[in-house]
Amino acid sequence: MDIIIEGRQAGKSIREVLTDELGYSSNMIKKLKFSEGGILVDGSFVTVRHILRDGETLSLKVEDGADDVSPYTIPVDLPLPVIYEDDWITAVNKPYAMPAHPSLGHKTDTVSNALAYRYRGKNYVFRPINRLDRDTSGCMLTANSKASSYKMYLAMTRGQIRKSYIAVTCGDASGMPRRGVLHSYMKRKDGSVIERVETSAHEPGAKEAVTEYEVLLSGSGCSVLRLFPLTGRTHQIRVQLASAGLPIVGDDLYGSPSEYIERQALHSFRTEFPHPADGKRVSVSAPLYEDMTKLIKILFPSESETLFKTLAENREDK
Repeated sequence: MDIIIEGRQAGKSIREVLTDELGYSSNMIKKLKFSEGGILVDGSFVTVRHILRDGETLSLKVEDGADDVSPYTIPVDLPLPVIYEDDWITAVNKPYAMPAHPSLGHKTDTVSNALAYRYRGKNYVFRPINRLDRDTSGCMLTANSKASSYKMYLAMTRGQIRKSYIAVTCGDASGMPRRGVLHSYMKRKDGSVIERVETSAHEPGAKEAVTEYEVLLSGSGCSVLRLFPLTGRTHQIRVQLASAGLPIVGDDLYGSPSEYIERQALHSFRTEFPHPADGKRVSVSAPLYEDMTKLIKILFPSESETLFKTLAENREDK
């Protein structure tokens, strides 16, 4: 990665630029210092104490090498809509029934396989920023470098990444406030590797779960909600909605299967994040897949088109 020094960077040491502007950890800086050609200015070796001057080129060896690539990620040509892409970040509209990364029984049908094929010819390392359940569709971010991954991790831990989901639920939410907050504590269910349950705050293993919600449609025993998880617990939205008497349609783990859809009707609709290069806010959005639009049309035939129009307007990146 090459950085042309200009403006406020001039007069700073390389260490200051690496820590204050790029957000590199001490371990990342140490790896750069001790790798051949890790830190260069105008092609010459320098220490991190070097004071940068306007017009100089700072070169950092942050690209992945062959040793970084997982032998378990096999490039496979799979349909995967890309909704945003640059040198730092790739965002996709993950289809349902597609796992994020390879596992036993899913070695060649994952987001990781598809992106490895897209970036074939490079030393590609799959670095998911947010993970979605296999049968949850929608916006999923991946980092395209070590530096991007670290900076997005910091943004996640600082609460700077805001995600919104669309869920279709069993149960009429018209008796709830139109906007509100679901606040609970969750833990892994005893004897289960996958399932989560709500519990008291003092129970061993309990973790706080907070989700803002907005009721978009309700009536006839069903609802459509927009949800903003403020914490990132496993199955957070699915568990909290089920506990509120609004299990997601088609969720056979926390609700029941549906004749209208083959998976839980949950979609990651929009993600906003500070770009790792300059901190400017970026919004990316993923249109609903056909199975969810069909479901909403069946349940709300007279209101669905207005909802789709509103969602389309909200998809416009700002």
